[in-house]
Amino acid sequence: MPKVKVINGFTLIELLIAVAIVAILASIALPSYTDFVTRSNRTEAQRELLRIANMQEQLYVDTRAYTADMTALGLGSDPFVTENTYYSIDAALANGGFVLTATALGTQSTNDSNCQALSVSETGKKLPANACWEK
Repeated sequence: MPKVKVINGFTLIELLIAVAIVAILASIALPSYTDFVTRSNRTEAQRELLRIANMQEQLYVDTRAYTADMTALGLGSDPFVTENTYYSIDAALANGGFVLTATALGTQSTNDSNCQALSVSETGKKLPANACWEK
């Protein structure tokens, strides 16, 4: 009786099924990852807004005045650009107080269309008052 040769390996159908499963998993994971990165970048802007608001309050304690000039607070530029360059932060004086506004730049602006501008005032009021400031 002739010996049957056994061939080890994967068939084309098995490979196509594996590729299809990987594609389905990637189509689910990529949007979630992009959303996570976008929210992480937004957190950087929130942190910097609160840090600069604290600097404004310290300046007010020292000089009894707020400033619209970021360099007067000891920051490198006016407007101030966050460390990862996803947001530009500028100050405006209004009614004896200030409003700090972080504006999304580049890919953050594209990916975070609902929260392109975040603001905080000297009273701690945060705008927009929606999911942009929630965790």
